[in-house]
Order: sequence, then C-alpha cells, then structure tokens
Amino acid sequence: MAVVAPSDAPVLILGPSGVGKELVAQLIHRWSPRAHGPMVAANCAGLPESLIESELFGHTKGAFTGAEGDRQGFFRTAHGGTLFLDEIGELPLHLQPKLLRALESGQITPVGSDAPVEVDTRLIAATNRDLADAVARGQFRDDLYYRINVVELVVSPLSQRHEDLLPLARQFASEFAGAPVRLSPQATQCLLAYPWPGNVRELRNAVQRACLLCRGDVIMPDHLPPKIAAGASAERPTDADADRLSRVQRATIVATLEECNGNRTHAAKKLGISRRALIYKIRAIQADDD
Repeated sequence: MAVVAPSDAPVLILGPSGVGKELVAQLIHRWSPRAHGPMVAANCAGLPESLIESELFGHTKGAFTGAEGDRQGFFRTAHGGTLFLDEIGELPLHLQPKLLRALESGQITPVGSDAPVEVDTRLIAATNRDLADAVARGQFRDDLYYRINVVELVVSPLSQRHEDLLPLARQFASEFAGAPVRLSPQATQCLLAYPWPGNVRELRNAVQRACLLCRGDVIMPDHLPPKIAAGASAERPTDADADRLSRVQRATIVATLEECNGNRTHAAKKLGISRRALIYKIRAIQADDD
C-alpha cells in the first residue's frame, strides 16, 4: 500500500465481504498526496439503479421528477481527493461506459446538462466478485475492468492475517471508547483463538460490544460475545494450561495494582470487576504465595 499510495493510479481491492477493503482504501488515501482532500465512499450495490447516475455524476435542477435543485454527485464531492466505489461489480452495465469516460477524460456530465465538468478525483474500487469471470460472462465491460485494475490488491480473510488482528482490535477499541483501552491477556487469547468467519466487520462489532460492557479500561473475556469468549476455555484441556491461564490472570491483576499504586478501587475499575471480586482474587494470589 505504501508503494501505491503516492500515485494517482486507480486501485482495485479484491477480497471476501467484511475483510476491511474500505479500511485499506482509507489508508491509501491517508498516505497519498490527496490526504488533505475529501475521501468519499459509496456502495454501488446500495444505490437505487434509477438514481445511481445522478449519485455518481450529479444532476441539474429539473433534470427529472424530484430534482428540485442541483446536486454535485460523488465525483465532484471527491474533487481533489479520493472516491471509493465499493462493490464496483454491481454497477449497472449501461452506466459503465460513463464511468470509463470519467476516468479517461477527467470529465463528468451531470444528468440534465450538456456541459462537461472537469474533476480531479482518484478512484479506488473494491469488490468481492471475480471481475475477470464477470467480463467473460459479459456482465462487466472489459475496457472498464482494465482501466480500474491498474493496481490490484488482494485482502485475505482475517483468519489468515493474525498479525493484523490485535492492532485492528486496539484501534476499534480506542475509537469506540474515546480513550485508550487495553486487552487483557485472556481477551487477547480469545481473539486469537477465534476463526473470524465474519472477518473485520465481525471483529469491529465484537470490540464495540466489549467497549459497551467494559466498565474500566481493560477488556476481559466476559465483555466479548459468548462464542468468542468460549474460544479460550476450549483451549484449556489440561491442568498445565489452566495453571498457565491463572498465572496470566495473576500477572494482569498485579500489573494493574502497580499502575494504580495499590489503590484497589481504581484497579477494580480498570479491570472492569467489582472491588469485592478484586479483593477475593488478591487473597487467592496471596494464599498461593504462602
């Protein structure tokens, strides 16, 4: 991505639904010279077919019934920045030549107007479809396919990108909580053990839930959806594994107490448990030490 970002070349991002294709597009925009400009995102599958041309290229007042004023459209709104078209494979065939012309000429013609308008917009497209197969079936224009596929990026399922999982979880947690949030070692194990069939979208939802249930600034397994939290217990079949996890829990409690200078009330709040529960755990740790 770092190599692609500085150019104005169109980018086609491929990958299953929910893998974070829009996140990749946002990073490309953020690292590009266009970062100061707008980043406009549109889902082609979610736009009404009767209005998609107007949504993309804008329209003039009176261009059609209900057009009570001028509309800029996504291309002009993204002028000087980046336009991200998700699910590009769902773009109606009759509109594909107009998109191709906009990319090749740098001009768009609003609905109801005869005057072309200059636009300076970089296109990033994404799809979960096999566009090469769609071209072979006559469902997608080959000239548009080659125009948007100057640079092709493939985003693998989250289950194959363990190195991305925890950074993404921490980023989402910070966004939802509005402040730094830590993952406990147990919660970290739960996240790493889960297969994530829903990819990044499922991870985002799980972290959002955890932030809502977390009373402190530490996400624990109990804050995660049950099917994700169950992943850790499924991997504790032996006494040795159980002892290892209890040592992880002990280390978390001790470290949090040190951060709070021994203040049990503050430590309990950070851990997201009651003060009484923390005292019980401290006594259990002290009994083990004895």
